[in-house]
Amino acid sequence: MNEGHLLRIVAAVVVGTLARLVMLRSDYRQYPSYPHAYVVHLGLGFIAASLGGLAVPAIVTRDFMAASILALAGQQFREVRDMERRSLEKLEDTELVPRGTAYIEGIARVFEARNYLAMAAALATSTVSYALPVPRAMAIVAGAACGLATAAIIAGVFGRRTVGDIAVVREGRIRFDGPLLSVDGMVLSNIGLEEARAVIEAKGVGVVLEPKDDNARATIANIGQRQAIVHDAASIMGIRVDISERDFTPLMRLDIATGRAGMVMVPIEKDIGALLEVVRRAPIIETSIRKPLATRAGRIAAD
Repeated sequence: MNEGHLLRIVAAVVVGTLARLVMLRSDYRQYPSYPHAYVVHLGLGFIAASLGGLAVPAIVTRDFMAASILALAGQQFREVRDMERRSLEKLEDTELVPRGTAYIEGIARVFEARNYLAMAAALATSTVSYALPVPRAMAIVAGAACGLATAAIIAGVFGRRTVGDIAVVREGRIRFDGPLLSVDGMVLSNIGLEEARAVIEAKGVGVVLEPKDDNARATIANIGQRQAIVHDAASIMGIRVDISERDFTPLMRLDIATGRAGMVMVPIEKDIGALLEVVRRAPIIETSIRKPLATRAGRIAAD
């Protein structure tokens, strides 16, 4: 392999790895959250970028055996999803408010897809650097720019929607009717201890989600989606709860008649504005998305 091929491959691998690095973010709702996991995912991103970067040079040099390594990508990235799923499932028992299986599956799918994105960025870089009839240095620079643009476009197209996109999120009024806890008329739980009711009335906050259409109503009704919202709210705001203190565990229930959802929690910081923003920014879980309005029957029912 001559110097020209090598420089193009290096550029493609660097761009693909850089695209994976940019997407490797750790925040309150996503894993990884510690250095060793960063090393693992950057290593996998490098492998994905290498697969994409080597494909075109292998075809150009007629080394079709080397080009066949792309067939390994699917299996490799499926294992990434399985690895993430297993890791997060093992951590569920340590969470006061679990993520839920739907949220875990969504995170695992995102990490699998991001490796494909790294491979696509490297492949675009390599393809353009070979295709342009210009001097080698210019072709490599143009290829790198095209690879970065490809990563940005794909990331934008497949960017996650949030709860604020499909529902109106507002404060709800907490009220007790005897032991029955309700938010804006939606009964959420039965709180037997008078001391617990006093704490909830004094320090609790209520949130109401009003779906914007029937698609949103069906999505919010999904149990996994509601569990993801509650987990995010508890992770950011903190909760006044420890193991086995069920009265203060955050929960969300559905109003069957209207499609609204109500949530009550007792946060460490009683800041309703911050809590509403957290709920609005909670991600829509892929497996919870429902689109009844996309069907003729659904549109007829909505009318």
